[in-house]
Amino acid sequence: MSEKRANILFAIADDASHFSAYGHTFLDTPNFDRVAKEGVLFNNMFTTNPKCAPSRASILTGKHTWQLKEACTHWCVFPGADELDVYPDIMEKSGYAVGMTGKGWAPGDFKRHGRKCNPAGTEWNQIRLTPPPNTLIGPIDYAKNFSAFLDDISDNQPFCFWYGGYEPHRKYIDGEGITYGKKLEDVTEIPPYWPDSDIIKSDMLDYANEIEWFDQQLGFMLDELKERGELENTLVIVTSDNGAPFPRLKGNMYDDDFRLPCAAMWPGKITPERVVDDLASFIDFTPTYYELAGIDIPPELPGKSLTDILFSTDSGIINPNRDRAFMGRERHDMGRENDAGYPVRCLRTAQYLYIRNYEPERWPAGNPETGFTNCGNSPTKEHIIKLNEQGDSRSYELCFGKRPAEELFDIKTDPYCMNNLAEKPELTELKKSLHDELEEKLRETNDPRMFGNGEIFDKYEYCNNEPHSWRNYLAGSWHSKGY
Repeated sequence: MSEKRANILFAIADDASHFSAYGHTFLDTPNFDRVAKEGVLFNNMFTTNPKCAPSRASILTGKHTWQLKEACTHWCVFPGADELDVYPDIMEKSGYAVGMTGKGWAPGDFKRHGRKCNPAGTEWNQIRLTPPPNTLIGPIDYAKNFSAFLDDISDNQPFCFWYGGYEPHRKYIDGEGITYGKKLEDVTEIPPYWPDSDIIKSDMLDYANEIEWFDQQLGFMLDELKERGELENTLVIVTSDNGAPFPRLKGNMYDDDFRLPCAAMWPGKITPERVVDDLASFIDFTPTYYELAGIDIPPELPGKSLTDILFSTDSGIINPNRDRAFMGRERHDMGRENDAGYPVRCLRTAQYLYIRNYEPERWPAGNPETGFTNCGNSPTKEHIIKLNEQGDSRSYELCFGKRPAEELFDIKTDPYCMNNLAEKPELTELKKSLHDELEEKLRETNDPRMFGNGEIFDKYEYCNNEPHSWRNYLAGSWHSKGY
């Protein structure tokens, strides 16, 4: 009998920027930390688009966000299988058992163009539990659904499973973190674009409590694999789709949002206790899975298999050629005139982040009169807006204010992206070089925005059924849900 092909367990949190393996002390994530300790921790893993649906679409397809047609946008209709391949379909055709629990590709409509199941795989969400009290954590028993999936597959059949926690996506119960034993003094790392406030610290503790729930379920899954004797034949990757659901994070084009936690383990195959600094991207997951499954990697995929990193025995920089990451954004949530998006493209090197904002006259987080809809409602958001009304506008401008056409940050000296260097005369040549390199990549990968067709992204259907459009705003029936 031929050797069984590698299993894949991909675990993705919903809006998580923090795990304790990175030194964050206001939460405890022993199972993510276990994956990092027994495998490799990535310091520079980048999403392609800092919002749920387009980020997940890049993971599933291995493509840059601007290559995804409708799936580049949020709350969209996912293209059909004849237009856009997703790795779960390809792996299933090659003999893998494929499934998912929790949140797969979302939010949006994946059935319109003939897909029978979520692009992340057949759903296993039937088994329920009683959620922890004083939280809004959902009732899906992720771990038991994973066990049921494993019970269902054939002997010796490899599997590819997507665990998509709904946590720590908002909403939360205000004060739940403190209810569960956390303390305000645990929060010692308020980023400089927020005010130092107990309101924000408590909000962060609520967020931390829900990350810990995601992490607990991950631990149950790792234990299940070990008990079944499958852990040694399973590549486990853990990450998040985008940054934390706070102002200037989720939905924004700064390092704190699109540079995400990521760890991978595979006992006996990945050398443990390694930390790597190579720049990697979500577009690299699909070719990794194909290589491990013995599937030919389509030459048009822009990403590169991560096996050079995974199977190295070193830390630091493994492959010096992994020194670039590219990100983009189009329409996220409604809240601007004529339902227009906020188009951006970015190039990240080891030292610099170059950002091109194509419509700087627009509000990046949505218009003030519609409530900055690209930033979810939260105590932190409300506090920053209230401070602005009282005359303290610093955090308000940093989180919600308009941005120039070009931004340039030195990440090594300015990791929070606070000091825009784009107009520094001494950096004019560097800025031009990064601009030209970015545009070359966008043309090479057929970005419609480079060929005079950027408006197509605003013409794709927005399929959220809430009265959530500019027309409704003008008619007085606007409803801001604060996604």
